Parts: sequence; C-alpha cells; structure tokens
Amino acid sequence: MKQPFQFSGRWTAAIFLTGQVLVRLFKGRLYRHKILEQMVTAGPGALLPVLLVTGASGMIFTLQMGRYLSEYNALNALGGAFGEAFCRELAPILTACVVAGQVGSAFAAEIGAMRVTEQIDALQMLRTDPINYLVIPRTIACCFMVPILTIFALTVGLGAGTAIAVQFYQISTGAFLDSVQAFLSPGDVAATLFKAFIFGAIDALVGCSWGLTTRGGAKEVGQSATTAVVTAWILIFASDLVLSLLLYGNPI
Repeated sequence: MKQPFQFSGRWTAAIFLTGQVLVRLFKGRLYRHKILEQMVTAGPGALLPVLLVTGASGMIFTLQMGRYLSEYNALNALGGAFGEAFCRELAPILTACVVAGQVGSAFAAEIGAMRVTEQIDALQMLRTDPINYLVIPRTIACCFMVPILTIFALTVGLGAGTAIAVQFYQISTGAFLDSVQAFLSPGDVAATLFKAFIFGAIDALVGCSWGLTTRGGAKEVGQSATTAVVTAWILIFASDLVLSLLLYGNPI
C-alpha cells in the first residue's frame, strides 16, 4: 500500500507547491542568477532535440496528410491542414514533451538527489527558502523558454512540411504557405504560445515537486525522474484538451 499513498501524497504536494509558487512570485525573493542559469538549461540545452523532433514530425505529417488529401483531389488544402493541426497542436505538445524528458527529468533527479543527501535541509538551516531558490527559477525559466522553443519548432516544422509538399506533391512554396496563412490567424499563434507557457509551467512544477518528495536513495531518485516525465506528459495532453476547447471553442 506504500506506492498508492506515495503517489497521492505527491499529487497533493504538487498542488500545494503550485500555490506556493504563485504566491511567492509576487512576495518572495527572486534569484536572478539562478533564473538565467536555468534558462540556459531549459532553452539552448533543449533546442537541438526539439528541432529534430518537430522537423521530422512536420515532414511525416505533411507526407501522410498529402496522401490522404490527394485521394480527394484536395491537395490545395494541404497547407491549411498543416497549419490547423501541426501549428496549433503538435508543435507545442512535442516541444513540451521533449522539454519534460530532458529538462523536467533533470530537475527531478537533481532536486531529488539534494533531498536524499540532505542538501535541502542544509539550505533551510542557512535560512534559504528551497522554493525561492530551487523551484521558482526553474518555473520562470521553463515558462519563458518553452514558448521560445515552440517558435523555433513552428519555424523548422513549417520549413520541413513545405519541403515535403514541394518535393513529393509538386505544390509550390508560395501556394503551401498561402494555404497555411489562410487557415492560421495571428490569434491562433498567440493561443499556441499561451499553451506553451502553460506546458512549461507543468514541466517545471512536476519535475521540482517529484524531486522534493523523493525519499530513500539513488534508486528512488531515478524513479522520481522517470515518473516525473510520465506525469508531465499526462498533464500536458490533458491540459491541451481543456485549453483547445477553451481557446478554439466547441467543435460541434
């Protein structure tokens, strides 16, 4: 019965930590050098995998969607379908999932190791608040950098999709991009970046919370990192469903 209680306790701790972060963002101390350090970790450190994943996904999506649309002689809508699906949904989700796997797991492992080696207790003895010192810089960094990474992901994915459309379906670059522009408005891009902001907060808060609640030794640190990634993915997809309904309206 230990695992269910531990899992429930971690969710409770995560909710409590989220409230603490919201309050202390306005009242607590901000360690600017720690924020900049974590921005480098969450931004440039995750850029290459984000670009590789979203670039390949843009190619795959365009290739498969083009096959489907060609059966109905609707290839002129390929760019629009790309804009609706990839730019609205796939780019922010894939970016956040890569960040969760690379950055969120590192947060959980690093803070978890500090917990089991009593370094967090030492911070408290030195009158340094662990939430202000460890959690808030990571949360700010992810909330800021995941939308920026999403912009890069959109750019690379759009370029990759355009290349596939030109190479395999003989659609000109201008026609493809005009179709994307016709279906994708500036408001959609803003909504995509807002989603990325929320996903960045999820990545950071889950990773930090699972790290802070780690108990035991090296094995438990590894388990915390793994479960933090899986939990972040679940929350990202669940929140995307809710945000899509709120931002884009009921499809019926």
